[in-house]
Amino acid sequence: MLLEDPAGRLVPARDGGRDLCRHGDLEACGRELLIEHIRNDDPELLPFITSLAEDETAHRAARTAVYAVANPGTVPQALMHNIKHYQVLHEQNLIMTVNFEEVPKVPEVERVQVTPLVKGFWRVQVNYGFMDEPEVSKALKLCAKQGLPIDQDAISYFLSREIVVPTRGAGMAHWREALFATMSRNAGSVADFFRLPHNCVVELGTRVQI
Repeated sequence: MLLEDPAGRLVPARDGGRDLCRHGDLEACGRELLIEHIRNDDPELLPFITSLAEDETAHRAARTAVYAVANPGTVPQALMHNIKHYQVLHEQNLIMTVNFEEVPKVPEVERVQVTPLVKGFWRVQVNYGFMDEPEVSKALKLCAKQGLPIDQDAISYFLSREIVVPTRGAGMAHWREALFATMSRNAGSVADFFRLPHNCVVELGTRVQI
């Protein structure tokens, strides 16, 4: 069985109890397994937020919530945590992805793409080149030019931090999964990389078995 890593390369996965990922990139294999499990566990985005938008009884906070995600087609873990544990929905909810183009710099006019979804929800894609210095809060100010003004003093960035739990079975060899789990714990901060204001960031952990 072959898996496609984030760079578009085909790398071998584990099959029949044998570790077939040994010749591939450990981090790429681990990330692919992690994304696959998240996709399988998370519900589809549009039906979920449609039901939220139609719920007139939901308490709505007069703020903007930004959910940074890798897959914009499924419900962010942080959004589900907000609904489950805090029973609150923000008036503006941005499902945000950050895309890095294979060009040195992306012009400001192409920095953001805003797509309305349902009442109170937008999909926002932020684009950078490989020589750009990402600063998401600055980029989001450009959403106003596309009909989505954002009050920078009333914004919260919700980040889902996956806690990788290695398991025996399909996937990679157990020792490789354990090594990837350690690498994942030691990974750099997304908030620092995207220069998010620290007093506006909420990180919610999710245990994911691979």
